Amino acid sequence: MNKISWIAVLVALIIISLIFLKENKETTYRAPLKEQAVILAFGDSLTYGYGAPQELSYPSILEKKTGLHVINAGVNGEESSEGLRRLPTFLKQKPDLVILCHGGNDIIGKLSKEALKKNLLSMIQLIQESGAEVLLVGVPNFGMLGFQTDGIYYEIADETDVMFEDKVLSFVEQNNIYKSDYIHPNAKGYEMMADAFIDILQKNKIVP
Repeated sequence: MNKISWIAVLVALIIISLIFLKENKETTYRAPLKEQAVILAFGDSLTYGYGAPQELSYPSILEKKTGLHVINAGVNGEESSEGLRRLPTFLKQKPDLVILCHGGNDIIGKLSKEALKKNLLSMIQLIQESGAEVLLVGVPNFGMLGFQTDGIYYEIADETDVMFEDKVLSFVEQNNIYKSDYIHPNAKGYEMMADAFIDILQKNKIVP
């Protein structure tokens, strides 16, 4: 076998290895949620449901559609540093899954991206240490054209291997028919969020 053939074989082996690693990461086993499972929806106004009646916030819709108990732990205007301090109190309720949608106010206020990343990583660590699964929600950079998910969330998802939803908020933010104001979803927007989270949970075989 000549030198060129050996190089071709080596490249092929590398590609196969990368594909295997990618598939193995995507099929990480996660225990299905039981009927009595508790989901903690943790975040700021996007979790609270600002811009729609409380019964039409995404946590309320998620609870109706899954039949699981969902705690709405959203606080309007909260920054990630405040969320990090508040999180341990809710983890005492022993949730089985935490949907973490935080950082929007840091981005809007142009606060330190390094601090935001550190705070989100600390939140994920606390959640995992409590024994709960994490679904991280990618928040758009509201200062960018097109409301694309901020790159920090992709970095965090890669570093932690948590479940990650990176499309729904960007889509909602780009379409005014799903918003109650410049930033916040309306009832239809919050339902889209709930449906997107259910889709991720189903793909990971956590809910049927």
